[in-house]
Amino acid sequence: MKTRIGRFFGVYFLWVVCFVLQKPFFLLVYGQNVQHLRATDWLSIMYHGLPLDFSMAGYLSVIPALLLLPTLWRKEQWPRRTLMAYFGCVSAIVGMAFILNLVLYGYWGFPLDSTPLFYFFSSPQEAVASVSFGFLFLGLLLTALCSVAIYAVFYFFLLRPKRWPQFERIRNRTWKSLALFLLTAALFLPIRGGITTSTMNVGKVFYSGDPLLNHAAVNPLFSLMESLVGQEDFGKQYRFMDDRAATRLFRSMQEQPEADMVLSDSLLTTQRPNVMIVVMESFSNFLMKETGGLPNVAVNLDSIARTGVLFTNFYANSFRTDRGLVSILSGYPAQPTMSIMKYPSKTAHLPSICGALLKVGYRPKYYYGGDADFTKMRSYLVAQGFTDIVSDQDFPVGDRLSKWGVHDHLLFRKVWEELRSEKPQKEPFFRVVQTSSSHEPFEVPYHRLSDERLNAFAYTDSVLGGFLRDFRTLPEWKNTLVILVPDHLGCYPPHISNFDINRYRIPLILTGGAVREPKRIDVIGGQQDIAATLLAQLGLSHKEFAFSKNLFNPHAPHFAFFAVPDAFGLVTTDNQLIYDNQAHRVMLDTGRSKGQNLQPAKAYLQKLYDDIAKR
Repeated sequence: MKTRIGRFFGVYFLWVVCFVLQKPFFLLVYGQNVQHLRATDWLSIMYHGLPLDFSMAGYLSVIPALLLLPTLWRKEQWPRRTLMAYFGCVSAIVGMAFILNLVLYGYWGFPLDSTPLFYFFSSPQEAVASVSFGFLFLGLLLTALCSVAIYAVFYFFLLRPKRWPQFERIRNRTWKSLALFLLTAALFLPIRGGITTSTMNVGKVFYSGDPLLNHAAVNPLFSLMESLVGQEDFGKQYRFMDDRAATRLFRSMQEQPEADMVLSDSLLTTQRPNVMIVVMESFSNFLMKETGGLPNVAVNLDSIARTGVLFTNFYANSFRTDRGLVSILSGYPAQPTMSIMKYPSKTAHLPSICGALLKVGYRPKYYYGGDADFTKMRSYLVAQGFTDIVSDQDFPVGDRLSKWGVHDHLLFRKVWEELRSEKPQKEPFFRVVQTSSSHEPFEVPYHRLSDERLNAFAYTDSVLGGFLRDFRTLPEWKNTLVILVPDHLGCYPPHISNFDINRYRIPLILTGGAVREPKRIDVIGGQQDIAATLLAQLGLSHKEFAFSKNLFNPHAPHFAFFAVPDAFGLVTTDNQLIYDNQAHRVMLDTGRSKGQNLQPAKAYLQKLYDDIAKR
């Protein structure tokens, strides 16, 4: 019996040690990003991460503990064989979680969750498109080595024939079986995190004002599991206050219904222009001199901004394309713990710029050089009203030279050829062009800048500039509004924190022959406001866009809301605030009215999840 109890505790604490040792490896990779990291910080991270490690070890020890029970009664080898298979599978899962967390954190800045699984299972080829073969091979090799090492430890200490508990005549086997069963049941305590009202969650290990130290303490497998099982009941998530208080605050942030048709400032020379939205992969204010960024990267966008309408105080809604597209095309805010695009049953009921324009005779078409099925994008676009979708499959195989499909110059060439050959139509068109080349791995047919990231942005900028110059030669130009907006800030500057307000600052530029005159607009707004602003300019109602507001309505509240994994922010002229919901802590609070935006931001997010639950 002592041998079996020793094995019980041995399995549990081997898992704990395995999880604890993962943290120094994480710090070896990312510790240089923390100034003055001391030896005590390493120990502190391991100490504060123990609650999640204890919990995850409890989950993984239940089956081994139960398989010790049969060895009290009969001399059988099947429990040992079953455990060999069990530890083989679990070691592979744990090893994969460790390495994925280590690799992806540098790109996304948050611990492992269900996001990479969603992207991978939606479209495996697209999910690995930004990774070189060598990098992918190294990742797989490290995963295999890590998994084998974990399995070897458990085999040596538990599964070797000499270490496996031998059957022997044991007195009081019933009582001893009950004792071992109760010991197994006691794993409920570390799994749950004690007997208090709160259950174990990732936020329990957050202890520092530095996000990287908190993220280093997180058990990546627990973070992944929590993300997978805890996001379906949307109506119960983000409950910060009673519904009446949330509703009152949310209504104060909405554009009032009676102001729906307010058009205080008409930018256009016609009420029914052609509309083209160009969604620029990963662009940001850092790349344009006109928005305070670098002077020699997006030189065409700088020129376009000087002759068009530039919004200087504009914000991305999130950190990934699937979130950004829904914000732009549906006026619907991004969510911290989910992507609504992966729920076709819900996206089918979202409001839509495309749907609103279809009602008044517009002809829609969508252009993307990559896989339109990535992240369930096609189902979303079709639900929005885009029945004519150009994707990588519409280009010759020889043109699909990029890991994301076709390079941007080939994409815009197709858009240009169709514009040039199209016969004059009475109905205006609505077209969306989504670029992809300014993304890892930055392999573009252009070599102006030595920095590969900046060179990729310069390439897309040059392609876009050339396309618009050609477009100006067509008669349709004078009756066209072109909206240029990024999907999110991407890879430049590298390693920018999710808790840096500049992480979300992007340009919004209106150009085209239908634009009345150049302007600079300093009103605060975000991607979800494009829908209401555009429809108001066209004299169309935007009442169904509850989260969007007309930026030119002087009576509308002006703010920008954004969300990244389990964190969210709200920007107004008086306060710029970012809140980490895992740590239950304000991470950024600046402006003359500090703290003012916290309750409105919580109410906004609470009502957003109420809305998701109803759709």
